[in-house]
Amino acid sequence: MMIFLTPVPHLTASIPQDEDFLRHIESGWRLNFSNFVQNGVPQILFALLLAFLFQSIVSFFIKRLRHHADLQVGNHHRAGQLRTMAAILRATSYGVSGFYVFTQLLSALGVSLGPFIASAGVIGLGISFGAQSIFKDMLTGIFILLENQYSVGDNIRIAGLTGTVEDLSLRVTRLRDSDGTVHIIPNSQITTVSNLSRDFAVGTLNISVDASENPDRVLSILRGLAGALRKDEAFKDVVIAEPSIPGVGKIDSYEAVYPISVQVMVNQRDAVLRELRRRVLLAFHKEKIMLAATNSTQIITAPHSGPGQADPEPSQNPTTPA
Repeated sequence: MMIFLTPVPHLTASIPQDEDFLRHIESGWRLNFSNFVQNGVPQILFALLLAFLFQSIVSFFIKRLRHHADLQVGNHHRAGQLRTMAAILRATSYGVSGFYVFTQLLSALGVSLGPFIASAGVIGLGISFGAQSIFKDMLTGIFILLENQYSVGDNIRIAGLTGTVEDLSLRVTRLRDSDGTVHIIPNSQITTVSNLSRDFAVGTLNISVDASENPDRVLSILRGLAGALRKDEAFKDVVIAEPSIPGVGKIDSYEAVYPISVQVMVNQRDAVLRELRRRVLLAFHKEKIMLAATNSTQIITAPHSGPGQADPEPSQNPTTPA
């Protein structure tokens, strides 16, 4: 018995189909590569050129900020602020230009940006809800630095607290009060800034004198003291204007108040007022000028008896005459 083997037709027919499939893939790759060279490469090069121009402009402003910081020889705090702003501007520009080049690269490679942008928007929205206070802190910190509202070492009043600025960042301000307590305040909670160390400070001293004293004499002594303090070697560079003593500021019962206003350099007010109080006490003691009493007690001096007469003794049990 003879057995005849017949060839399987589908095995021989699959070879041309595989070759056609490979040729189709090869032609598709060639077409995509040709499109990428013709359209994608110029798009990427144009994006890189724009990013380079953008970074060049930003670098110019960064160099200007650093140059101004180097010129702030006597103001180290302002120099630090300018360098901080330069670093923030540099990092922000790198982030913006990098994101732009990345999106253009995806577009040149044929990746659809619609889902990517939608996903980034959803993620950004979620982050903004969770960290909106942080963004607000940083935005407020940027404006504090740009507007030079205060700097490290300034004596300020913010968020109901008064103290000296020890540290300043984009998110928080660290404040130390007169008791030594350190307060860390988020910048988003700062609505009003009262800078007590900007340009100059004004110290006011109210001198309470007994109302029976001659006001012209008191004013003459106080003006002489203030003028001598202004010309003193130790205070001539601290007191930057002539002290103002307008006159009697207030009369209250047996008290007359004489206000003294002194314009001094920043952070020097307390030292000047302490010296002025010391000189007032010494001058009033020398000139026999009485300060006002702190209570309403009135001292009545009994009249002295004449020569040869004894002082009448007060009666312990006075009787009413018949």
